[in-house]
Formats: sequence, C-alpha cells, structure tokens
Amino acid sequence: MDINELIAGLESDLKEIASLLEKCERQRVRDVLTREQKEIEKELAQKRQQKLQQAKKDSADKTDTLKGYAVKINNYGWDQSDKFVKIYITLKGVHTIPAENVETSFTERSFNLLVKDLDGKNHQMAINNLLYPIIVAESSRKIKTDMVLVMCKKQSTKKWDCLTQVEKQSKEKDQPNMNENTDPCKGLMNVLKKIYTDGDDEMKRTINKAWVESQENKAKADDFDL
Repeated sequence: MDINELIAGLESDLKEIASLLEKCERQRVRDVLTREQKEIEKELAQKRQQKLQQAKKDSADKTDTLKGYAVKINNYGWDQSDKFVKIYITLKGVHTIPAENVETSFTERSFNLLVKDLDGKNHQMAINNLLYPIIVAESSRKIKTDMVLVMCKKQSTKKWDCLTQVEKQSKEKDQPNMNENTDPCKGLMNVLKKIYTDGDDEMKRTINKAWVESQENKAKADDFDL
C-alpha cells in the first residue's frame, strides 16, 4: 500500500472515531476512543511528513538529473538588421514553460542559451567566436510560440557575412587561391577537381564528358596545325 492510501485510510479512521465520540455516553469508552484518536492523529502527521519529504527528494532527483544532462541545439536560423544579429531557435512548446526557465548569457564574442525542463530535458546552445563583437548589455532573448529569438546587438552596422569566425575561415579555406602568383589554369583545375570530388554521379559524368570532348578538340586542332 502506498503512502497516499495509508493517509486516506487514517483520515477515514479519524472521521469514524469522531462520529463515535459524538454518540458515546460512557466515559470509559470515550477515554479509549480519545486515546486511539490521538494515536491515529500522530501516525497521520508522520505519514504526511514522510510524503512531503519524498516529494522533495523526487524533485531534487529530477533537478540533479536535469543539471547533468542537456540536449545540444544544432538547428537554427539567423538573419540581421543594421543593429542586431538575430538567431532563431525552434523548440516546440517552449512558450508553455516558465519564462525563467529560458536563460541566456552573453560575452562580447559569444552567447549561451539554456532552456530548462522542456519535456523533461534541458536544451542548450553555445555559440563562441562570433564574427564581430556585440554589446552585451543590449543583447537579449525573446520567447515566441515554439521559438526562442536571441538578439545580439551589433557594436557597428557592419554587415555580417556569417555568424562565427570559424565559418568565415572555413569559407576562405574552400575558396581557390587566385593571387597574382598563381597560375590561372591551375586555379581553374583546382576548382574543377573540387566540384568533381564533391559532386554526385551525374555531375561526374558531365565533367568526364566535357574533359573527353576538350581532349578530342585539342587533338583535332593539333592535327590541323600539322
């Protein structure tokens, strides 16, 4: 029998004893019922305290579990205005939890979002190495239906090409080196090689066909020169 059933049973016993006391005429019987009433009241108080302690323990266990586990948020969208960089994070039901469960912290080059106890889980997103500095005191978050909007206040109206320095470096790395000392033909070949490597089967067939045709045309031109 669980504690709720025990408490309900003791409360019913007290009601019945109270009813008997109202009808009781003999003092000796009344004294017996009164003693039993006090014992039941004492036991009932203990069970209620036990229930309260168990509820606190369950709450603490849940909090500890949430503190130790967080789902990483990877999917987001972003855009910008002259004043803000805006990051859109979709989280179903986020508008139904207490607003204080949605926490954000900012530094000049980063922000962290923590959404506590949404569907029994924590959700976290940390973006470091923002492309340009932001104004911490004027950055904030807004809670919308199924969405959190993080607003990073720009220090300048400069347009951001991407969200982080890492993304910028990755884009620069992928771009072919076309400085003045680079052979243009070699640079073009590098671009074609990358397209071929990253492309699907149809793209590879197209490039192979174009390569064969170019070689045939080159051979014909050589024959003509002879």
